[in-house]
Amino acid sequence: MPTGTHPDRSPSDDPAPPPVGGVLWTVAGDIRALLMLPAALAMQVAHPAIGAGVDEHSVFRTDPWGRGERSLRSVQLWIYGGEDAAREGRRLRELHRDIRGTDAHGRRYHALTPAYYSWVHATGFPVYLRGLGLLARPLTEPQQRQLYAEWLQVGRVLGIHDRDMPQTIEEFWPYYRKVLADELEATVVVRELLDTDLPVPAPDRGPLPVRLALRLLWPALRRPFLRLRAFLTVGLMPGDAREAIGLEWTDAQERTLRRYARIVRAVVPVLPERLRYLPLARKAREAARSAAR
Repeated sequence: MPTGTHPDRSPSDDPAPPPVGGVLWTVAGDIRALLMLPAALAMQVAHPAIGAGVDEHSVFRTDPWGRGERSLRSVQLWIYGGEDAAREGRRLRELHRDIRGTDAHGRRYHALTPAYYSWVHATGFPVYLRGLGLLARPLTEPQQRQLYAEWLQVGRVLGIHDRDMPQTIEEFWPYYRKVLADELEATVVVRELLDTDLPVPAPDRGPLPVRLALRLLWPALRRPFLRLRAFLTVGLMPGDAREAIGLEWTDAQERTLRRYARIVRAVVPVLPERLRYLPLARKAREAARSAAR
């Protein structure tokens, strides 16, 4: 029953989302998180089993904007969804229940194999550290520990058992480095995500005037958009993950990224909340403030 509560379980038995006012509450709905998501996705699909699952079962090629919109809403629900967070976690597990096949090395995979499902979740933590350090401000050690504790709670929302997630930062880094060393590679899907000449259709989401304008301008905008996406995907990925996958990143590119990041750091904090936060996050923050009055 992915969209409801199990008949033998009350909502109070569900894992709660991360706390209101925590690190994730502050950063996950900020528009800068949109810039970090492609790096996490690329790290996920660099695992051969996950890459094969996306390659064979995802609609990211035929419906890229719809797929992106649904994924973003799902991520936001994990943190800002309240009671809907656990329901979304169950929905995702049900959605992945029949995703299975054979990867590029001839190995059988199933999307809900704990090692694979846990890696999808695990990528968020190092990407947040890299992205926040550039686009916002580096987290202090206590903030890193708080972020990791909150990210573990997100894993529970997704139905991942504690035994399948490193329970401390000290346990996380050896696990992370082992996956980088033993598993990751430039899969077909990674290469496709970084291809700057893909026939990506014009965006089909948003207000009608915006959609019509983008449709007209898309022949000129498509390739610059794909170049920017590839640049941010590789640039906001932790360096050790880039090296493990075999992605090139030069000192000149790093300097360009840091110049871009300085602009983002200066502009985003002064935006009004309606522009700075994504809709679901903004509504949750407004509701939390009203409840506190």
